[in-house]
Parts: sequence; structure tokens; C-alpha cells
Amino acid sequence: MLLAGCVSSTLEIDQKAVQPIPAKLVTTMKSRGMTPADPVVVRIFKQESELEIWKRDHTGRYALLKTYPMCRWSGKLGPKTRMGDRQAPEGFYHVSTGMLNPKSQYYLSFNLGYPNRLEAALGYTGEALMVHGACSSSGCYAVTDEGVAEIYAVVREALKGGQTSFQVQAYPFRMTPKNMARYASDPNYGLWQTLKRGYDLFEVTKQPPQVGYCGRRYVFAAAGTTGLPTDPLAACPPENEDPLVASRAERERKMVESFLAEGSRMTAYAYADGGMHPVFRKVLQRDGAKKLAKMTSLTSVPVSRPEAALADPHVPGKE
Repeated sequence: MLLAGCVSSTLEIDQKAVQPIPAKLVTTMKSRGMTPADPVVVRIFKQESELEIWKRDHTGRYALLKTYPMCRWSGKLGPKTRMGDRQAPEGFYHVSTGMLNPKSQYYLSFNLGYPNRLEAALGYTGEALMVHGACSSSGCYAVTDEGVAEIYAVVREALKGGQTSFQVQAYPFRMTPKNMARYASDPNYGLWQTLKRGYDLFEVTKQPPQVGYCGRRYVFAAAGTTGLPTDPLAACPPENEDPLVASRAERERKMVESFLAEGSRMTAYAYADGGMHPVFRKVLQRDGAKKLAKMTSLTSVPVSRPEAALADPHVPGKE
């Protein structure tokens, strides 16, 4: 895993939105058969506090380009449902050029587009949910100024290269059988099972899935599929699931059942107010919030709720 470092003195304030992709990252792209103009997909994992950029390579499939540690996200595992709940969104989103914000108070940012069509139909409320810099979150994903500078440059060049919008997949955790078993009793498990179908489709095909809505949930199909339902409140038509994806899903379903049958003592983490990647938590523990703020923000934006960041995640009943 490649981790973003501390804020670099090479970052600019005035020219921040037009800074080029770092030469080292361009070299990495070339070595993997990618160009700056090739399309991208972004994946976010709350529990692991990581953001991934995937990029289409010369084979036409998407490959992981880089993983960035997230310095701060807020709320708990689970979707955002209302304004003020401090939840960072979970779901599938599509970000176009107009959703990039070169004048963000958190260095640079892009809007996830929450609520999407499904969330709006379900009556979920909230606005301006972002991926941005610094180490402060109130429903957003903060990846430091240096991290967002790279991410912004990469997605900007992909959009300039002809990608109409890029897909963002935001998950509570990596959708492994162990994690699915770990959280099987969570009230949000039904949503997470649905999100896993999109996760599996991407894992198998290495193409961003087509996203539709019906029956108050997401539906997914392989890239290039047309005719997906778009009314979140309408009944769902029969689905034609990719056989490779169906095989993977069945195999992992049995693994989940096996974990549960064994009564595996797997820790299900809880959060009072979001999380922070361990690389930043170590700095916060050792040097304090002011030092971490200087490391993650050119303008030393304060670390949001540092006490909560140190306390989370926790095991319920063992606080």
C-alpha cells in the first residue's frame, strides 16, 4: 500500500487547482500501462480509513493506482440519512467536472453528489458531502492537503481526457466474508449486502458497474449494460446476474455462514464519532492535535474532535 505523506512545501495555494500530477505518480502510471487521461474509479472504506484510486490500463480493465490514508471521517458505520447526523455517506456516486471545487476552504475538494437518486427518493437529507483536504470532518472524508492535491489532479486529468464522470464507491469496510460475518447483526446489514453486489461486480470484472435503482435499493449490472431501472420506488424487474459474480457471491455467502456457525469471536467495531488511519493516529497520540494539523493542512485547519479520533474505534461494552 502506498501512503500519502505529510503536507509538502511544494504545494501551492494560488495555483492549487491546476498543479500537475506529481512526476513520480505519472511514472507509476506509465509503468502500469496507464496515461493521465485514462478514466478512474474511486473506492472509499470507512473502517480501514482508506481511499483508493483505480485507473483503466492498456488492457481496458481497471487496476489499483494508489491507496491514500484518510485522516478523518465522522459518524459511525452506516449510511447518511439526515442533515446534521454527522454521517459520512455510503453508496455509489458519480462525480462530474462541475462537482470539483477549486476554492474549497479545505484546500481542494469534490462533491460526492449526496443524496443520489435513491437516497433522495428515500427522503434522506444533507448537502455538500465532500472528499477534501486537512484532517477535519463533519460528514466528509478528509485526506490531508497533500493527499487531496494528488487525488484532485488525477481525477481532473481523467475528466479532461473525456470521462464524463467518475464513479465513487463508498463502503463501511472492505466487503470480505469475515467482515460481512462480523457485522451480520448490524441494522444496516441489508444495505451492505446490496452494496456488496456492486463491490463483487467490480472485483470480478475490474470495470465500474452500471448502477440502477428499484425496490428502494441499488441494482447493478456489468459495464455497458443498458435498460437498468431508474425509479427507486418501483418494483424491480428480474435480474440477470453475471455468472462469475453469482459464483463468487455464493462461495462467499457460504464462508459467511461458516464463520457464523463456528461462532467466531470476531470483533465488531463501533464508532462514537468516526475514524482515523493509524498513520495519523500515531502522530496524534505522540505529538498532539496541533502538530497533526500542521502536518495535514497548509493553513493548519484544526483536527476535528481529536479525543474522539483517539477513542474510536472501540469494542462495545469494553470502553
